Amino acid sequence: MMQSLYTASTGMLAMQTQIDTTANNIANVNTIGFKKSRAEFADLMYRVMEYAGTSTSDTTKSPTGIEVGLGVRPTAVNKIFSEGSLKQTGNQLDLAITGKGFFKLELPDGTQVYTKNGAFKVDQNGTIVNSDGYTLIPQIVIPPNATNISIGTDGTVTVIQPGQVQATQIGQIQTTAFINPAGLHSMGSNLYLETDASGQPVEGVPGIDGLGTLRQGFVELSNVELVVELTDLITGQRAYDANSKIITTSDQMLQTTNNLKR
Repeated sequence: MMQSLYTASTGMLAMQTQIDTTANNIANVNTIGFKKSRAEFADLMYRVMEYAGTSTSDTTKSPTGIEVGLGVRPTAVNKIFSEGSLKQTGNQLDLAITGKGFFKLELPDGTQVYTKNGAFKVDQNGTIVNSDGYTLIPQIVIPPNATNISIGTDGTVTVIQPGQVQATQIGQIQTTAFINPAGLHSMGSNLYLETDASGQPVEGVPGIDGLGTLRQGFVELSNVELVVELTDLITGQRAYDANSKIITTSDQMLQTTNNLKR
């Protein structure tokens, strides 16, 4: 059987992975805090018919050898954590991180997760939560009679209550960084889970020890660039078509070989 049939099939599978990754990026072009992914590939093993350096005579050696590649395989789908553009919303509880860092949330079962989506709300108890009701950690409760909420670039949360002139500090928002954020597990819903590959979380006050600062009244948009994604989509489709053409051509060659028996 012709090896090109199998080699081309690995190319089609690899390009399907790239197209699937690109499709997910494009689908989330308007998702707050979304980080795009990039598919990465490596060639498969080689069938060696002659090693480089093989003696061709008593005094000469082959300078290159003969090695035929057996295809391609996906090696990673890498999350790209470059910053997205900031969009001003005017909402007092919308937050964006300028620089490195994640917000930490707690799920109902106590699991701690991380997000770039800073579109926060308050629940029935005044606790700051995300759109799914997951609590921001450290937990901050807004007084029910607060007339103004102010969040500093360092995460300091202050409120003004009726009858007061001075603002009262009610909490401190912290952010979390990882040495390898690409190693975080994507859970969906803009949430990430710590893994062995991501390294231990490093928590701190925004603006200190390399952590990014906060911007109140802004959200961070997706870092997907449509022009780049559409270009990747076209190149992936062309490569998929080219590999399918190799399979068609190999099949025609086999058909020609079979016809020689007649």
